[in-house]
Amino acid sequence: MRKKLLAICLLLLGVATAAAQEEFEREIESTVFVPKGQWVGGFSVSYSQSTQNDYQFLILEHLKGDTYTFKVSPMVCYIFKDDMGAGARFAYTRSLTKLESADIVIDSETEVNMENLYRLSHNYYGTAIFRNYMSLGNSKRFGFFNELQLQLGGGQSKLMQGKGTELSGNYERNFNLNVGIAPGLAIFLNNYSAVEVQVGVLGFSMTDTKTITDRIYVARRKSMAANFYINLFSINFGVAFYL
Repeated sequence: MRKKLLAICLLLLGVATAAAQEEFEREIESTVFVPKGQWVGGFSVSYSQSTQNDYQFLILEHLKGDTYTFKVSPMVCYIFKDDMGAGARFAYTRSLTKLESADIVIDSETEVNMENLYRLSHNYYGTAIFRNYMSLGNSKRFGFFNELQLQLGGGQSKLMQGKGTELSGNYERNFNLNVGIAPGLAIFLNNYSAVEVQVGVLGFSMTDTKTITDRIYVARRKSMAANFYINLFSINFGVAFYL
């Protein structure tokens, strides 16, 4: 008798639990933002240049020189399932710094002088990406996407300081590994093109650098870092085409 009562209680409990689950069913409806079978191709380009002539800022005085940075990054992605795609991104960056003179003045007795500094670097990156899109409400013009990235890259740079018999130089080669998550916003201008804004919020990076000084001294350094915040320096603006 007790066994029958226990079985009935368990059955009633299961029915009540199922009913409670049905009552809280949200019935979320999703709108397809990027349909299966589309190809996504895009690119982003950035360029910045600055020139200083006897510039002063905080502890920097008599700063004279110029710099520029150039970056180009094409991307291709295939939507293998509604709102899900996989692809690759490539990037090339080049930066140049020419510093003729600069004084770092901390106080009246502490001052550091620098002059004749030249640095040139260029790097290449290849990135495997996975994207998941989500429409903003029922809109097919505005939507969000989350991008998982696995990046491998490397490059080289040279740093020279001084002139004549006092010239000294460093040559570096580096290797980079980065894993990160970069959400973004896609705004369709028409059926085939969209503007994208993307920012990194989570990632892990590892860098291995080999330095040769004056073709004699060799040094190596390794660094690892993880970030769990919005990186304002990783904001990217680009144009994408959906075909």
